[in-house]
Amino acid sequence: MRRLHHALALVATTLALQVSAQDKPPLKILVGFPPGGSADVMGRLVADALRQDFSPIVVENRPGAGGRIALAAVKAAKPDGQTVIVLPSGPMVLFPHVYKKLEYDAIKDFTPISLIAHFQFGVVSGPATNAKNVAELVSKAKSDPASASYGTPGLGTLPHFMGVMLEQAAGVTLNHVPFQGGGPANNALLGGHIGYKFDVVSETAELHRAGKVRIIAVTGAKRDPQVPEVPTLKESGVPMEATAWFAMYGPAQLPSAVQKRLESAMVRAVQTPSFREQLLKLGYDPVGSTAAELANAQRADLARWEKPIKATGITLE
Repeated sequence: MRRLHHALALVATTLALQVSAQDKPPLKILVGFPPGGSADVMGRLVADALRQDFSPIVVENRPGAGGRIALAAVKAAKPDGQTVIVLPSGPMVLFPHVYKKLEYDAIKDFTPISLIAHFQFGVVSGPATNAKNVAELVSKAKSDPASASYGTPGLGTLPHFMGVMLEQAAGVTLNHVPFQGGGPANNALLGGHIGYKFDVVSETAELHRAGKVRIIAVTGAKRDPQVPEVPTLKESGVPMEATAWFAMYGPAQLPSAVQKRLESAMVRAVQTPSFREQLLKLGYDPVGSTAAELANAQRADLARWEKPIKATGITLE
């Protein structure tokens, strides 16, 4: 009899596991930048944090055009909740002001799911200039304009406009060099092909600590816990402050029940101590917002960036 009960218990457990697995829908997370960069790292951290809610989970890199290639794929995906994108805020709040003919409507073509975390950028000096602080960057840029080149993940991206804002705030001229992601920009910086880089602090913190490059300032309102010795731009005498965020979106017309399931999973993930700890170590300020809060943040940033971007006169095809 005991053997029978034991066998029945095993069958019940197996059936429960099968039902549980069937309850987990698949999920593909697109990342619009190459492997190794901050967007890729965030996408993979999110995938790991959501494995108890979705199965299987696949992270797919579709780099190029500052994230627009991946966004086009999400826009064209079926609104079934099986394809989402994790991306920085630039394509959703900057690109609408920058590109004459954007392939998507940042509001109408996507369903907001959750704002994952806020973050700031670092101003990074490489071996080509070896500037130790912002004052040296300004001095070198004025005395040797050829040395004042900076790399970013692409035209019209947040780091690109960080450079434009620094030009305006510090009264210097810098030469923008776009790449297809943060990783290639890092390689160019290390190789001495460019003088500086604007990128997420986490992407350069280890190189900074190893003495291979130097983060000379951060762009936020306060210092970054990864590099607490590095001053903010305001502390360096430059009247500039700028931050950004990572978020998850799905295609337009996502059913409300599907949107809510994704939103709830993302909110739960960000509240998980291990995931929060990972974000904090990378210099991100965890949020885990509702879909409505993400929509409000996007609209607010769209309005906030419009004036400074149009003031530059920069437009892209």
